Amino acid sequence: MRLLMIGDIVGRSGRRAIKVNISDLKREFELDLVIANGENAAGGKGITREVAQELFSTGVDVLTMGNHVWNIKEAHEYINRETRIIRPANYPPGTSGFGSNVFETRRKVKIAVINLAGRVFLDALDCPFRKADEILARTKEIAQVVVVDFHAEATSEKVAMGWYLAGRVSAVVGTHTHVQTADERILPGGTAYITDLGMTGPLNSVIGVKKEIIIEKFRSQLPQRFEVASGPFQFNGVIIDIDEYTGEANSIQRVQNYEE
Repeated sequence: MRLLMIGDIVGRSGRRAIKVNISDLKREFELDLVIANGENAAGGKGITREVAQELFSTGVDVLTMGNHVWNIKEAHEYINRETRIIRPANYPPGTSGFGSNVFETRRKVKIAVINLAGRVFLDALDCPFRKADEILARTKEIAQVVVVDFHAEATSEKVAMGWYLAGRVSAVVGTHTHVQTADERILPGGTAYITDLGMTGPLNSVIGVKKEIIIEKFRSQLPQRFEVASGPFQFNGVIIDIDEYTGEANSIQRVQNYEE
């Protein structure tokens, strides 16, 4: 089976990149499932029902989230009902939404999608490593193929998670930094890994925000109101080939598309 996993979608530019790229990629690579990180899809921070439905209608099958999942209050009830949106599983018990779920591809292959959040330079949530163990204990009986979106800041924490889950899941991909890394590989045991998928959003920006605002923030050290950049987009992600019978990944390939 073949998956496309897409880096953080940022604002209108990111959503336009999804519309422009998904159909062609599905045809070219005969994709079985498309998973995208959507925590910045609505105005750069958060998700709404309208934005999620727009992304689903353009070919995204599952949306994972991150630390901005709760930024838009009106989305809380929707996230609690929409099984195709997966928020970090290591929020405290009783938190709205789903931290993992099992989906069925078009060829009737079951795949578990797990979302976890890191704790270095981010909120002090429950331990993502222990939470991964807990979820795997109940999902491996249901789905042979398991992929993890680890939404974390520190590269060391992401690499550690990759090694921790090596041979136990089909893929561990990092999100959150909005800069695609070039360290994609297959870890021992058949686990596809990349430290960060990158960003699907404004190309001429600083990780999605108008570059002038961020430059002024660094120069002045004063607070600035962030605004999502516009203009041409970049599209970042990876395509992963997985043996649906063993759950082991055979290959991982970076995708980088740019609007002229």
